[in-house]
Amino acid sequence: MFRKINILLLVTILVVSGCKPDDFQKLDERNWQLVWSDEFDGAEGQNPDSLKWTYDIGTGQNGWGNQELQYYTNRPQNVSTDGNGNLVITAKRESYAGSAFTSARITTQGLFSQTYGRFEARLKTPYGPGLWPAFWMLGANIETVSWPQCGEIDIMELRGQQPNIINGSIHGPGYSGGNAVTKGYGLQDGRFDEQFHLFAVEWFPDRIDFFVDDYLYQRIEPADVSGEWVYTQPFFLILNIAVGGNYVGFPTEQTPFPQTMVVDYVRIYEEAN
Repeated sequence: MFRKINILLLVTILVVSGCKPDDFQKLDERNWQLVWSDEFDGAEGQNPDSLKWTYDIGTGQNGWGNQELQYYTNRPQNVSTDGNGNLVITAKRESYAGSAFTSARITTQGLFSQTYGRFEARLKTPYGPGLWPAFWMLGANIETVSWPQCGEIDIMELRGQQPNIINGSIHGPGYSGGNAVTKGYGLQDGRFDEQFHLFAVEWFPDRIDFFVDDYLYQRIEPADVSGEWVYTQPFFLILNIAVGGNYVGFPTEQTPFPQTMVVDYVRIYEEAN
């Protein structure tokens, strides 16, 4: 999400929801203990909890490295709770501070980070050409080693023109941008904007497992990357909707605005001793 290069289409491997269980799904027993969460129970129009979330504001250098078109704000019009237990991130087509679109990008950088565990969010995505919602993580050492050396874990990202397919990816030194290690998960009879789905990774020293609705569709291990395995230090969380960019292309006249990503909750676990 931090850095996609200009590619027309990633080869996407679809995993049809409702597949029969197989040996890949026979996971070791886990004993997860909740250590951090946000249920977004604030009143309607309230910004997210400032003890848990901060904001990336503006356009970033070169559209956050991806030629994106939005201006990220902290206005309730772009990010606020709805009074029904959800956080709503809203992308709008509007002229603002020299940009043609606004949206929001919230992060736990400087407030919360963790090494290993289960990281999950239950949410509904937006849809439409040129929209790029994501739930992802960056290495907390990004300010000292920069990207991609810090590492990146994309728990969920979606091209709005393909609302039935999400991708889970990792980026690191030697395998970033269009060379990321990535795999797609597709719904056979549905779209991710139509109802809530649970997106998660379970991260261990020797692997990162990617899930949709608790179905394991991808496992990445150190042997799968072409460079250094940098997933041994704390990562922080990010939720956002980008508009445009190398990964999704431009929005079109057929792209409906405003568009929302509705987040029911974010929960982080660690293995209990």
